[in-house]
Amino acid sequence: MKIAIDAGHGPETPGKRTPDDSMREFHFNSVVARYVRDELKQYDGVETLFTHADDGSRDVPLQERTDKANAWRADAFVSIHANAFGNDWNDANGIETFVYTSRPPAAVKLAEAVQRALVLATGRKNRGVKAENFHVLRETNMTAILAECGFMTNREEAELLKSDTYRRACARAIVTGLAEVYGLKRAIAAGTLPQKVTIEINGVRLSAQGYLQNGVSLLPVRAVAEAVGVVPAWNPAAKQVSVNGLALNGTIESGTAYAPARELASALGLQVEWDGPTKTVKLSKSCICR
Repeated sequence: MKIAIDAGHGPETPGKRTPDDSMREFHFNSVVARYVRDELKQYDGVETLFTHADDGSRDVPLQERTDKANAWRADAFVSIHANAFGNDWNDANGIETFVYTSRPPAAVKLAEAVQRALVLATGRKNRGVKAENFHVLRETNMTAILAECGFMTNREEAELLKSDTYRRACARAIVTGLAEVYGLKRAIAAGTLPQKVTIEINGVRLSAQGYLQNGVSLLPVRAVAEAVGVVPAWNPAAKQVSVNGLALNGTIESGTAYAPARELASALGLQVEWDGPTKTVKLSKSCICR
């Protein structure tokens, strides 16, 4: 599975910024693109390609972006953006995902999955799946979508767009949509059994255990969440677990939902520490109030 990841625009693209210039759109787009790439590394048989300049050295022309994805023969193209309505602060808000005007069924299916995951992960207004004659949707030879993850011209959403927690949530949601549509499976090294990890919360060891997969600690969501008084939510339609309104990019093993330790800790407002010699994930109360 070859997935082209496109962070829209560049850091100097005129107008692509908050009204007070406290954030350029590329600052959001490029970070989320990196998080999407990193999340996809955890899946078996997935290759990724950036069509933008990751270092922000230039705003890669649209034709060059689509030519690069087409030449690579990508199976899917995901363009990541932050939205805007005019140049001044206003009340426009929410999440929307675009496909080309002909509304290709495969693109609509992917857009609906990503849109659903983004809304669930962020709790923002659902503006739906829409169709536009955007170059990256028109000139790509593969299934292509463009996700608008919130409005830079809305004060509340602008602050969210600057937040690393929100950026990670958007990235996880995009990967969740991709995994759902394409049946992506987390990679497990052939011939090896997952290594168990111990879990401690504020110095108290849980009876439940997590496991290591490709260097990532995966923890049982319900056991950890309930240990700190939080009840996780399960969305059967999306086959996704969420904690405190944040969707987690997890996996289901023998009926138990597991999620990466850092994602789960972030959703619960906990700090996380890894003790390599004892293979223990240590979680503790964060100084950041939620």
